Amino acid sequence: QVQLVESGGGLVQAGGSLRLSCAASGRTFSRYLLGWFRQTPGKEREFVAAISWSGSRTYDADSVKGRFTISRDNAKNTVYLQMNSLKPEDTAVYYCAANGHTYVGFIPYYRAQEYDYWGQGTQVTVSS
Repeated sequence: QVQLVESGGGLVQAGGSLRLSCAASGRTFSRYLLGWFRQTPGKEREFVAAISWSGSRTYDADSVKGRFTISRDNAKNTVYLQMNSLKPEDTAVYYCAANGHTYVGFIPYYRAQEYDYWGQGTQVTVSS
């Protein structure tokens, strides 16, 4: 069982930066693929970024490539999302999620339904 708590959201002007954190409970944190997703009203949850259990592999959505960076600190049971050059279209509720499945070959890191645990979300609002 993993519990996730996000923090770091807020209101920022376009072009600004925010750093989201997601603190996890559970001794097996380091075994999980971790992801960030976002959602706006009336839309499906959208993949943003993911990171492998060791941190050696990261995956980014095309919409955030070059602007957002995901990282993790297994010693602190925390995953981060550094968001730079923010745009109004980045406005959403951001969720972190943990995926404990074992895959052989292809890893469906972008599929929300593959993630077992979710945080409560943190609001990010980017003003123009």
